[in-house]
Amino acid sequence: MLDKPTGMSSNGALQHVKRLYNANKAGHTGNLDVPATGLLPVCLGEATKVSAYLLDSNKAYRARCKLGIMTTTGDATGEAVKQMDVPEITESTLKRAFNEFIGEIEQVPPMYSALKHNGKRLYELAYKGIEVERKARNISIFNLTLIEFSHDEFEIEVSCSKGTYIRTLAEDIGQSLGCGAHILTLRRLQAGPFEESQMITPDKLQDIAEQGIEQLDRLLLPMDFALMDFPEVRLSEDMAYYLCQGQAVTVSGLPKSGRLRIYNNSEQFLGVGEVSEDGLLAPKRLINNDLTGTSE
Repeated sequence: MLDKPTGMSSNGALQHVKRLYNANKAGHTGNLDVPATGLLPVCLGEATKVSAYLLDSNKAYRARCKLGIMTTTGDATGEAVKQMDVPEITESTLKRAFNEFIGEIEQVPPMYSALKHNGKRLYELAYKGIEVERKARNISIFNLTLIEFSHDEFEIEVSCSKGTYIRTLAEDIGQSLGCGAHILTLRRLQAGPFEESQMITPDKLQDIAEQGIEQLDRLLLPMDFALMDFPEVRLSEDMAYYLCQGQAVTVSGLPKSGRLRIYNNSEQFLGVGEVSEDGLLAPKRLINNDLTGTSE
């Protein structure tokens, strides 16, 4: 898990790791804006097959926000578009405002985002001065904690569902207080099972790489670690054989629906399966166990 520094793109961080490991394939599990820092899980080799599932995982962030100023981008890199006086706000006032945003809410994605409109990224349109209508989406804020507060700045930690834009959350909190806001700094602390304590900086990774590939390999996690939130199922030798041939198999005790981690009777991870409408276990994303695939 890379600790992406500010000023580096997610793809730039990915290419750095890919080069150090001399990997043929690599992918990250959810973009971080260039100014943002923090957790960026990187998948190598066969592990890229499971990277998409982390896009659906819950996330946690720490953000420092500035009241009274709204910007084009919702963060400190944008130009100020509106400035308002900040009213007298107490810590209690701020926490009461937070309560409006805890739970399932609707959020309109920002123009400066990677979502697509007619095949174009929204940020590409935004940089051309074009704004298009965006539909509000349902997201969930599980926890919103005030870390620090002083007149026109506050720091929060947020745990949330996929698709949550913390820049938009900060703007909306500011609007509810009558003065607007934008993000000064943003750091991702968690993505699915991956946590801040597991992160390593690119510079540290470079230092370890100079000690040899064996030292780098010690940092790798098994690819099924990324799917620890999925229920698991173990198959007999025959069932594992037919599943790996692309056939759905009958397994007792399956849930009614959902995705599962699949193992054979030798505890080998086979990939991801999904319960079909007729109650069978169907292969969804299988791993080629003749290749190495791990997640950093």
